[in-house]
Amino acid sequence: MARLVVVSNRVPIPDKSGTAPAGGLAVALQTALEARGGLWLGWSGRSCTDDAVGPLQRLKEGNIEYALTDLTERDVEEYYQGFANRVLWPICHYRLDLAEYGRREMAGYFRVNRFFASRLLPLIEPDDLIWIHDYHLIPLAAELRRQGVTNRIGFFLHIPWPAPDVFHAMPVHEALLTSMTAYDVLGFQTEHDRENFADCLSRHGLGDRLDAFRFTVGERSFTARSYPIGIETDDFAALAKRAAETALHKRMLQSLDGKQLIIGVDRLDYSKGITQRIDAFESFLTRHADSQRKVTLLQITPKSRSEVPEYEAMQRAVAEQAGRVNGALGTVDWVPIRYINRSLRRPALAGLYRMAKLALVTPLRDGMNLVAKEFVAAQNGEDPGVLLLSRFAGAAQELKEAVLVNPYDVEGTADAIARSLAMPVEERRERWTAMMTTLRTNDVFAWCDGFLDDLAAGPTPQQARPAAASASARAAETRAQTLRKSSPAPLARWS
Repeated sequence: MARLVVVSNRVPIPDKSGTAPAGGLAVALQTALEARGGLWLGWSGRSCTDDAVGPLQRLKEGNIEYALTDLTERDVEEYYQGFANRVLWPICHYRLDLAEYGRREMAGYFRVNRFFASRLLPLIEPDDLIWIHDYHLIPLAAELRRQGVTNRIGFFLHIPWPAPDVFHAMPVHEALLTSMTAYDVLGFQTEHDRENFADCLSRHGLGDRLDAFRFTVGERSFTARSYPIGIETDDFAALAKRAAETALHKRMLQSLDGKQLIIGVDRLDYSKGITQRIDAFESFLTRHADSQRKVTLLQITPKSRSEVPEYEAMQRAVAEQAGRVNGALGTVDWVPIRYINRSLRRPALAGLYRMAKLALVTPLRDGMNLVAKEFVAAQNGEDPGVLLLSRFAGAAQELKEAVLVNPYDVEGTADAIARSLAMPVEERRERWTAMMTTLRTNDVFAWCDGFLDDLAAGPTPQQARPAAASASARAAETRAQTLRKSSPAPLARWS
C-alpha cells in the first residue's frame, strides 16, 4: 500500500499523551495516515524574521510523521492574512465587495506555495500518494510538477467554488485555474461546486470534458468529483449521550428553568449569517409574543482572524446587536440571547446540541457546515430537536429533511423558527431518522476512503490522452504551458 502524504495549511499535532485534537477531519486523516504509514506537513503557526526560518520540525507518533515549518512574518501577512483570507475566502463565499486585491499579497501567496513545495520535495518517495487540502495551497501541485514530481496528487477544497462570473473577477484567476489542472483528482463538497469549476474551465476553453467527471488538458487528464465531507457519526452520537450525564449539562438545564434552548454555533465570520440570524430571532419573538420568556438562543461564536479588520468590526457589531435585542426584549429574569465569544470543548458542545430543541445553522454561503451534521448526530432519537438549515450550506444538498430556509429572508426564517418549535414529535422523528441514515452512510471515513480510492486507482500522472486529441485541447494545453512557465516571472515582479 502506498504511503500517504497530507499537506495542509495547519497540522493538528497530538498532545503530550499522543492524543490528537478532537474533530472528524483530523480523526479521519490520521486514521488513513496510520493505516498506510504517512507524513503530514504544514505550517507550525509560528512566525519569525526573514532570516530565522529554521529546518522542519519533525515529530513521529505511531505510524505518522509530522513535519512543521515556520513562516516569516512577511509570509503570514501576505500569504495567509492577505491573499488567502482577504481575496480567496471572500470571493469563494461570493463577497466580491470584501475582496481586497494587492499584487504584493498575490506574490506572497505564490511564493509561500513554492516554499511549501521546496520543503516537501526532499520528503517525497516515488510511490507516495499526495493529498493537498484547501484554498491556501491551490498552486502547490503545479509547483511540485515544475520540480519534477510525477506522483499522483489530489486536492480537496473545503470551501465553495464560486460561479465563473464571480471567480473570474479575481486577478490571476487564470493562473489559479490552470494550477488546478496539475492535480490528478480534484474534490469538491457538492455537485454545484464541481459544476461551477467545470464551467470555469469551459469559459476559458481550458481542455476537454471526456464525461461527467473526467477532463483533459493536452496530454494530462484528471478527475473532478464531489466528495461531501462527513463526521464520525456514531462516535459523536455516543459522545453527546455521555455528555448528557455531566455536571455541566445539568447546570445548563437548571439555568434554563424549563425554557426551550435554541442553539447557534459558528466561527465569527461574515459568511455565517449571524447578524441575519439574530434579526430573524428578534422578528420571531416580536411576532410571537407568547414565546417570549419560553425560549433562549445560545449563540456560541469563537473569535476568528481578529488580525483582519473586517473580523474585528464584525465582532463588535454582533455583540452590539445581541445587546440591543436583550435590552429591548429581555426582562429581569429572562435574557433572550446568551452570547458566548469563545470556544467550547467538543464534549460540552455535544451535550448542548443534545439539549437544544432547535439549531439555527444559517450561513449565507458554506462549503459544507459540519455543525449541522453534529447537531443531528447528537439528538435523542425518541425526542429529537429540529435542524433549521440554510439552503446555501453544502449540507443542505444531503440533509434535505431539515427545515430549509433562505437566510436573507429574515421574516421567512422567523416563521420557520415558529414552525420548527411547534413541530409534532412524530414529524421530528421522521426527519431525524432520514438524516441519520444519510450521516451514517456518508460519514467522514467514507469521505476519506472514497477520495483516496480514486486517487490510488488512476494511472500515472503523465498518462497520455486519447490519440484523437482535439484542436481545442491542443490549444488549451499550449495556453496552460504558457501560464505555467510565465506565472512565476510576473508574480516575482510583485514581490
